[in-house]
Amino acid sequence: MKFAFIGVGNMGNLMALNLMKAGHSLHVHDIRRDAAKQLEEAGAAWANSPRDAASGVEAAFLSLPMPADVERVVLADNGLLASLQSGRTIIDMSTNSPTVVRSLAVKAKERGVTFLDAPVSGGVRGARNATLAIMVGGNKAAYDKYEPVLKAIGTNVFHCGDIGAGNVVKLVNNMQAFIQMMGAAEAIVLGASAGVDPNILWKAVKASSGASFTWEFGTRAILRDRLAPTFTVDLASKDMSLATALAKEYGVPLKMGSAAEDLIRHYQAIGYAREDVLATVKELEKQTGKVVRGTWKES
Repeated sequence: MKFAFIGVGNMGNLMALNLMKAGHSLHVHDIRRDAAKQLEEAGAAWANSPRDAASGVEAAFLSLPMPADVERVVLADNGLLASLQSGRTIIDMSTNSPTVVRSLAVKAKERGVTFLDAPVSGGVRGARNATLAIMVGGNKAAYDKYEPVLKAIGTNVFHCGDIGAGNVVKLVNNMQAFIQMMGAAEAIVLGASAGVDPNILWKAVKASSGASFTWEFGTRAILRDRLAPTFTVDLASKDMSLATALAKEYGVPLKMGSAAEDLIRHYQAIGYAREDVLATVKELEKQTGKVVRGTWKES
């Protein structure tokens, strides 16, 4: 098939490349043309606007930072709906507000265009290896049509329900992950400050009731000091804000979620905005005088 792909940053670039590896052809667009260099070299066609990218394609994929970016790309005069033909589909793989997604789906439907929200989880590594989890909301027939395409991007593809459900699942997932990340950083520093070898602590908790994906891989990354920014504090703050806004919409009290959001915003304000979420452990090390980064011992 021929697709448009709008937003080819760290995640979008790799997802788009996997679509091309699966045999699909792409029109690509980003606010920075140099972000598309690898894709152009692989045979993708550059488009000067989302409108140009959507011309003559089967569907348009989006991977954008903020809900406002998605609204602009879909609705602007040079946006997707200005040229996407009736019967085509927009697949938004951004982490977005369910309310925004539902509003866009209504406006797309007025043009005869189907809208699916399909946010992903798994990070840059998952995008590179095509092992992402993809949470899809929207029309089941459209989901069934594009499920094989999505499996070129991720190994775990879920139809979560009506439009917006994909982002509900993603926001719940990310809220849970960030609560755990904040707790894991505090736990490893606490144990080390109290005199336990952090490697022993990591192994013991990994085999006990405190075990989690975040503990196993996130805490190990801390100990290895492999904290290059794959998911920044800025992005975590955005996702937590969306999660707490969703909770307010449905009247659900989030004491843990709100505490994690406040802590992430604190780190954002004191200089960690562009660092990885787990790199905020540096602040705990500074406050306690106990450095856990770089203490990993291969066993």
